[in-house]
Amino acid sequence: MPRLINQHPGRSGALALGALPFLLIVAAYVIGSDLRLTENPNDKLLPSFAAFGAAIEKVAFLPDARSGEILLWKDTASSLLRLLSGIFISAALALAAGILIGVIPRVRAAFAPLVAVLSLIPPLAILPILFIVFGLGEVSKIILIVIGITPFLIRDLALRTGEIPPEQLIKAQTLGASTWLVILRVVLPQILPRLIDAVRLSLGAAWLFLIAAEAIAATDGLGYRIFLVRRYLAMDLILPYVAWITLLAYAFDLMLRRLSRRLFPWYHAEIPRA
Repeated sequence: MPRLINQHPGRSGALALGALPFLLIVAAYVIGSDLRLTENPNDKLLPSFAAFGAAIEKVAFLPDARSGEILLWKDTASSLLRLLSGIFISAALALAAGILIGVIPRVRAAFAPLVAVLSLIPPLAILPILFIVFGLGEVSKIILIVIGITPFLIRDLALRTGEIPPEQLIKAQTLGASTWLVILRVVLPQILPRLIDAVRLSLGAAWLFLIAAEAIAATDGLGYRIFLVRRYLAMDLILPYVAWITLLAYAFDLMLRRLSRRLFPWYHAEIPRA
């Protein structure tokens, strides 16, 4: 009999195994909800799926009585704008800083310790400072995301840059390439797919900082809505919002993964990656 480590499921088997944990979670929720609602029909901790449907219809398809806007889409648009702005700025800064720290020894000696220290500062601890300096508007929320994920992106890209075989850099210089030409023609093409991987790994943290900022100081956004309705114990709305955030995060991760495979097939051909 083959050992477990040598047994690989087929495509249909992999799909079934992947779906199994989700089905078990749903089944456990349904059972728990039925038990609680049977004991107390007004229980709000585990609402029924009918309650979820009513809450989703209210925020996703019907205009708000006060503002006239459809809340879910307004909150989603506001949160995505903040999130994408923060990720784009972080990726740009990390790409430049990570390559320079990884390639140029003097830059590494000067700034690598600073980046290491910055990466150890809890971003949420300085959120009040950001609100004091930049106000309660959009800037402070975007900067929190930037501060939260940029140091980690820089350190990761600097390490990946240092892993480039030295003989590639030596050969380029032997052919007359300057430092900047080596960076543009040798280092940058190899670091771009690794940047996408690093951003994928930072998506969870980026969402965390966004939700935290919106919960404290915002007038719209997914995090704002969740913390607004918590006072009413509105689990029928909180759980769908959490599920929607999770779906958006997964969609971003899938999009980045497919973009990386499309743009850099050679990178994924080396070792199979998720």
